[in-house]
Formats: sequence, C-alpha cells, structure tokens
Amino acid sequence: MNEIEQLNKKLKQFAVERDWEQFHAPKNLAMALIVEAAELVEHFQWLNEQQSYELQEDKRQEVAYELADIFIYSIRLAERLDIDLLETAKQKIAINEKKYPVEKVKGSSKKYTEYT
Repeated sequence: MNEIEQLNKKLKQFAVERDWEQFHAPKNLAMALIVEAAELVEHFQWLNEQQSYELQEDKRQEVAYELADIFIYSIRLAERLDIDLLETAKQKIAINEKKYPVEKVKGSSKKYTEYT
C-alpha cells in the first residue's frame, strides 16, 4: 500500500468514525475543495511576486495547512468517485507532455491552443 492509499484509508476512517460520509458527496467535497483553494489564495492576495516567496514562518505554516486541506479534499473526492488519483496524475502528466512539447513552449506561458 503506497502512502496515498494509506492516507486515503486514514481519511475514510476519520469520516466514518464521525458519521461524516453522509456529507461527503462528490459535489460537497468539490465545493469544500474550492473554499480551501480560496483560503490559500487569500494569503497571497495583496503580495507582489517577490513577497510571495518570502513568507514569514507563521504565514508559511498557514499556507501549508491550506495546501494540506486541498490535498485532503482531493483525496476524499477521488475516493468517493473511485478514481486512482496517483495513476490519473501520471496520465495527466503524459497528456501535458504531448500538449506542451518542450521545443514549442520552453520559456512561454501561452496555452497550448495558442501555438497548435
């Protein structure tokens, strides 16, 4: 069992013990994920690019917790929809490698539809 599977098992147990599975419909988990993503963005909202790299340790820890919440909700949503998140991430990387070939995109932020 890999680490993501172990974490998934622990998260499912956490929800079952609290009778929260009833609240973990895919739509609810997707909405919770977006809320957490918004909370992450809030930490960077008024910073310039350089400041976003230079977070104070307490702010960095808050950002880490928001990322953890996003990760947790992503894992829960994948579990509820029976999606192998690790395998799907590998597939998505392969798709992106084809959509964004190095020789066409290196140093560019253009979307793939702008150069195909």
